[in-house]
Amino acid sequence: MTPHHATTPARTPTTAVRARPEAPVADVCVIIPARGGSKGVPRKNLRLLGGEPLVARAVRTVLGAPGVDGVVVSTDDAEIAFAARTAGARVVDRPERLAGDLASSESAIQHALGRLAHHGPVPTVIVLVQATSPFIDPGALGRAISAVRAGECDVAFSVTRSHGHLWRHGADGPEGVNHDVGRRQRRQDREPQMEETGAFYVMRTDGFLEHGHRFFGRLRMVEVDARDALEIDSEHDLRLAEELLLRREAEGTDTAAAPIAARAVVTDFDGVHTDDSVRVDSAGVESVIVSRSDGMGVARLRRSGRPVLVLSTETNPVVDARANKLGVQAITGCSDKLTALREWACEHDVGLHDIAYLGNDVNDVECLAAVGWPVVPADAHPACRVLARHVLRRPGGQGAVRELADRVLSPEQDLTTQEGSDHG
Repeated sequence: MTPHHATTPARTPTTAVRARPEAPVADVCVIIPARGGSKGVPRKNLRLLGGEPLVARAVRTVLGAPGVDGVVVSTDDAEIAFAARTAGARVVDRPERLAGDLASSESAIQHALGRLAHHGPVPTVIVLVQATSPFIDPGALGRAISAVRAGECDVAFSVTRSHGHLWRHGADGPEGVNHDVGRRQRRQDREPQMEETGAFYVMRTDGFLEHGHRFFGRLRMVEVDARDALEIDSEHDLRLAEELLLRREAEGTDTAAAPIAARAVVTDFDGVHTDDSVRVDSAGVESVIVSRSDGMGVARLRRSGRPVLVLSTETNPVVDARANKLGVQAITGCSDKLTALREWACEHDVGLHDIAYLGNDVNDVECLAAVGWPVVPADAHPACRVLARHVLRRPGGQGAVRELADRVLSPEQDLTTQEGSDHG
């Protein structure tokens, strides 16, 4: 997204929290405000989702996000503190005056930073995360962190696309907010609105302390999938989250699931790097469309040192051309993909159980069944889906390879240059 400049006027600066000069400053710290009281859903932060308290799920999820150095939970509740510590967070005891119904998240962050300053350096980047957003995508959070750390923006926050027609009560009755009531446009013809999800806000610490709120300086919206945007504010939301989690676990697409611990990546081409269709221009020239973001994903896999192979039955020269542009090996015109896969794995001293194979069609079935990490795009053939350990949210040609890269790379992988290193 193109950075936007905030128009909110600066508030009176708060008391600055200074890092100790003799100690190195931690890069990124997630702060999760999680008070014990809640009116909409009693004891909301401790309610179970998949047998796990929401606050613990939040801690575990963000600890798996690229670039996160640590997590702090600010709470006034002993049970929440225990659950947070068990999940791997540091706990800051929040005073009662900052834990009431009217207390803001900003006040909890300011207090937590003050406590951190008493014990060592404060982070240069802070991330506000809501425990009641159960489906945070670690990859999306990592991209937001990368943008702030790289100086591309001062604040990056999660949004989801919306085409909804909004109304309000006017002086003469209902009136349209974001549309002309006298000219009804089709959904696809309207410019989409971006709705804040409330899941995460990544901020420069010094800017937050200067302005006292989460929106300042250069803003960037990080679009997340609508499936990840649920926020639990009612019992109905919690029941919906339970149903969604069951579906995600069955598909292998839970965002809080363990990452794909593969040492090498092998992908099919048609239906994976492309959407499995051919375009013909006015001169009769055929072409295929590949996803630009997939090039970024492959580049990051290469930087991590993992071998990458494109394995295809196709003889179309575009396959070799694309692999050459990505800087990876390609085996094309392959009639026995499983044998080729085994030979390639042997050459690279990688066991089949350590390979993530991304395939979408029946000619990938044998390979998917043979590897330790069978992965398929969202629109894969049913014969592939039943073998998959992970079903991606993205279809082929629309970011599936990028999504696989996000899940393969470890939380320590440096993403600060991903936006500028596309090889595709």
